[in-house]
Amino acid sequence: MAFLNTMNIIGSGLTAQQLRLDIISENVTNSSTTRTENGGAYRRKLVVFEANTGDVSFREAMERAAKGQPVSRKGEPVGGVRVTNIAEDPSDFKLMYDPTHPDADDEGYVSLPNVDMVKEVTDAMAATQAYSSNVTVFNAVKSVIMRGLDIGK
Repeated sequence: MAFLNTMNIIGSGLTAQQLRLDIISENVTNSSTTRTENGGAYRRKLVVFEANTGDVSFREAMERAAKGQPVSRKGEPVGGVRVTNIAEDPSDFKLMYDPTHPDADDEGYVSLPNVDMVKEVTDAMAATQAYSSNVTVFNAVKSVIMRGLDIGK
């Protein structure tokens, strides 16, 4: 059933955006952390997405669908998104002069995380909008399925 594949695509988007929001929350929470297990200040994290296009071309997928065959090979989904990496932002740390701070260097500077609250809020708004868009598509598919079931009555 093709609508199940659509639901899998929508689900992958919802899952990816939820992880993105989790990482943004972690960044905001650690925006003043000057010491980590690895040493040094907390480094901002970024989520890297990759399109999950499947293993078939569009033409091949259409031909398979027209013949009533599974659209994908090996049961792989044909669409959606997946998270490939949670990368660290390589930008420089912010420096603050505070010789009394326990994490200050020999010159009295403290390395602060490279977390910019404006970027985090902007990313959170974008992730929320993408999540909301996936919910809208889910509701549209659900409506189509319900109308299809009503035809059989």
